Parts: sequence; structure tokens; C-alpha cells
Amino acid sequence: MFRLGAHVSISGGIHKAVSREEETGGNCGQIFVGSPRGWKVRQPDKEEVKNFRRLVEQKNIKPWIVHSTYLINLATPKDGLAEKSLNCMQSEIDAASKLRIPYYVFHPGAHTGAGADEGIKNIASRLSKLDIPENVKVLLENTAGKGTTLGKTFEELSEMVELSGYSYEELGVCLDTCHMYSAGYDFSTEKKLEDLIRELEDRVGIENVHFLHLNDSKYSYGSEKDEHEHIGEGKIGEEGFRLFINHEKLRQKPMVLETPVDDKGFAWNIEKLKKMRD
Repeated sequence: MFRLGAHVSISGGIHKAVSREEETGGNCGQIFVGSPRGWKVRQPDKEEVKNFRRLVEQKNIKPWIVHSTYLINLATPKDGLAEKSLNCMQSEIDAASKLRIPYYVFHPGAHTGAGADEGIKNIASRLSKLDIPENVKVLLENTAGKGTTLGKTFEELSEMVELSGYSYEELGVCLDTCHMYSAGYDFSTEKKLEDLIRELEDRVGIENVHFLHLNDSKYSYGSEKDEHEHIGEGKIGEEGFRLFINHEKLRQKPMVLETPVDDKGFAWNIEKLKKMRD
């Protein structure tokens, strides 16, 4: 089954995310469990969990993934920010576990001048301090690479996992198409996509990629700029997405959209991708 959805709101109750996903035409989804630009995370109560799980199973909209707040930075040289980041991550992961959401994704962060090597060590060290429940896999998301942001390359992501003391049993990777393209990974032709897949297999292992974020890019290849565009209307273009979502080693992975929220909306993008599916 083509598992395709979008990031939806939990406003009015976490269970409402399921009906919102259904309205987009999606059959899997992504949510925040707090404000994306704040530190506060409220743990769901038993009734919320019950209502959410009932609808998930009833409508067969799954799997889900929890996205972290944007404030998290495990690469930072500042101990205070690192502690706040870890505490927030743990709360978000615990919420995912209670909701029986199997995946949690976060952006590794920026070293802000400490240097890439030190930043990667910081990420790994802080990851090792998390208490990851057995029913949740924590995913590192690749980044566009702007400024001192880490996670631009598959090699960096792999190094973060290897140094953490955790294995791919607890950790994994979520790939964002806009970030990849902006970071210098092209997949606009069959050959370029095969080269990307080969590097991904060598550095991370295709089996360790558990979720995909589908976003076109407003900016050109290698720009290192992270600004999403509607599918086929950015610099990646329709052919790149057609190849990507149909590749034999990617097509079974769940995919969610984080495209702009405007007059087109998620439903427009989902319908477009469904038409591209072989």
C-alpha cells in the first residue's frame, strides 16, 4: 500500500489529527505534541490515547510520526540549551510512546561555531542520555546544511548514530527531499537517484531509513536553503518526485508532506503524488 499523508494539527484534541488526515486523502501522518516553537509538552491522558488509537485502527491511517519542536539543538556547545533540548525530547518521546506512535523525528542541530566534529560528538553524547522506549524509534532528519547546521550528509548522520552508543535498533533516519536536494543530493534522473541510493546504502543502510518527508524546494540544487514548495512546483520538479516515490527501495516507506499551507493545501499535493505512483 502507498502510505502517504501530511503533517496535521492536533488542535482540539490529538484524536482530531486522524480526521484531518482523512480529509487530506492521506493514510499516514505526522503531528507535533506541543508547540513547534516552545518547550512545553503535555502528556496525553488515557482517554486521549484511547480516542486516538480507536480512530487510527478504525480508519487504518498509520503509521504516525511525532516531529520535535524546532528549538531542540543537541549540537550546541551551551550546556543549558542542551539540557532543555534533552528534557523536551524525552517528554516528546514519552508522549509518542503513550500514543503508541512508533516514530519520533528531530533535527540534529547546529554547532554555532564549535566546529562540526565537536557538534557531532555533542549530538552523539546527548543522544546516549535519552531513555528510548522499546515501542519508539528515534529518527535523525537530514538537513539542508545552512550555516553550522549538522546532518547535511548521510555520513554525518551515520557518525551521530555510531558515536551515540545506541544502535539502529533504537535509532534511524528520516529523509527530507527538499533538504537532500538543497544539500547537494540530486535525484532528478534515474542515474542520479541510483547514485544517491548507493551512497545511502553504504553510509546508513536503506533498512535504517524509516520515514520520508516529501517537499519540493524553492531554491536551487546545492543552495543549502530550507524552504519547501508544492510538489512539482519547485526546483526538484515532477520527474524527480516520480522517480523517488516509485524507486523499489523507497516505495514501501511511509511518506508525509510538509508543503506550504495555502490555497493548494495538502490534498492537492497528495492527489498529485498519487497520480505519479506506478
